[in-house]
Amino acid sequence: MRHVTVYTTDKEYSHFVQLAKNLHYVKKVETDEELPKEEVLENLKAGLAEVQLFKKGKLKTTSVKAFLDEL
Repeated sequence: MRHVTVYTTDKEYSHFVQLAKNLHYVKKVETDEELPKEEVLENLKAGLAEVQLFKKGKLKTTSVKAFLDEL
């Protein structure tokens, strides 16, 4: 599989992304679009809730070593 990087103006960006998504031979389109502010805040809230559960002993985590071994 090959990888392509395209630099385009903001004005033409959305058109190009839609075009690429509609090509039958394109398997995946990755963009560098930022997440909406609301989604970022929800992700942060979920992460903090997990930290609280861990501190209360209600959530188990893996060690850093085990995490790095999986990589």
